[in-house]
Amino acid sequence: MSNKIHDRKIISLLVENNSGVLARVCSLFCRRGFNIDSLTVSTTNDPTISRITLTVHNDEQVLNQIILQTARLVETKQVFVLDESNSLLQELLLLKVAADVSNRVELREIGAIYKAKIIDLSPDSMVFELTGKPSKIDAFLNMFEEYTILEMCRTGVTAMERGGMHQHMQKPAETVSQAQMDLLGMVIR
Repeated sequence: MSNKIHDRKIISLLVENNSGVLARVCSLFCRRGFNIDSLTVSTTNDPTISRITLTVHNDEQVLNQIILQTARLVETKQVFVLDESNSLLQELLLLKVAADVSNRVELREIGAIYKAKIIDLSPDSMVFELTGKPSKIDAFLNMFEEYTILEMCRTGVTAMERGGMHQHMQKPAETVSQAQMDLLGMVIR
């Protein structure tokens, strides 16, 4: 869990829904030495387009470079940085905790406070499912520091802007790319 939440940037890419696109995007990040904190890929309402949502913790210069280089990929339709204050961010957590008769009630109470579902219960473990903002997932995990976590699986951030159709979805990709570069203080030559 990072203490640098304020440095986190969420980048959304709309790409052609073709095999190998994700590998090309990840390869670009790898070659440039960029570290991806989380990555999710999903279909969109257009079957020819997929959305890749990346979470990175980097400075503005690195972010600018990421945007420029991903925008240059042939398969990339649009690249934009989501404003966290105007976006919905969700993650999914599956958490398996050692549980027996001595701590099962405590674990259920923690789960109830965070509105986590118990999706599996065995004599020696309990599995919780929780969806929510990354900060909610972090807080939930902090509650289990005194317990034995057997396994954990956490998805990356899935994000979407609030409200109706946004400008980046209504305008041609070139216009959106230029607006993003202007926003980040860059000049495209």
